[in-house]
Amino acid sequence: MGTLFSELGPLRAAQALGPLVYADANLPAPLVGFMRERLRWDVLHVIDEPAWRRATDLAHFRRARDLHRTLVTLDHDFLEDRRFPLVDSPGVIVLNGPDDRALRKLLAEVDTYLRRSSAVAPLAGRKLCLHPGWTSA
Repeated sequence: MGTLFSELGPLRAAQALGPLVYADANLPAPLVGFMRERLRWDVLHVIDEPAWRRATDLAHFRRARDLHRTLVTLDHDFLEDRRFPLVDSPGVIVLNGPDDRALRKLLAEVDTYLRRSSAVAPLAGRKLCLHPGWTSA
């Protein structure tokens, strides 16, 4: 038997209005709240799952892949292709910004980019390292 999320997650994901996201433990709660409330993304934050809070980066990468969710993080380790191969990537977004305001702006730009795509998992097999000045054009 799994957690409530693992049991009901697939049903919830099928009804999601925005991207399916897996936020790792180093993403601050206010940023997760922004993704959920302002951007209307379906975000699984590992902080909400006590058993996953201290999992390894590789375990988070695999779990995001298995749940078909784009991994959003501040951790640049996920950019290492040897440890986290593109062929296995659920889609990874590594955010880089000086403060919460800059990170929110990046996420809003990503939201516009993702909503233009009709693909179910538009970033699968890809990694994006975003910083102020990044553009999807």
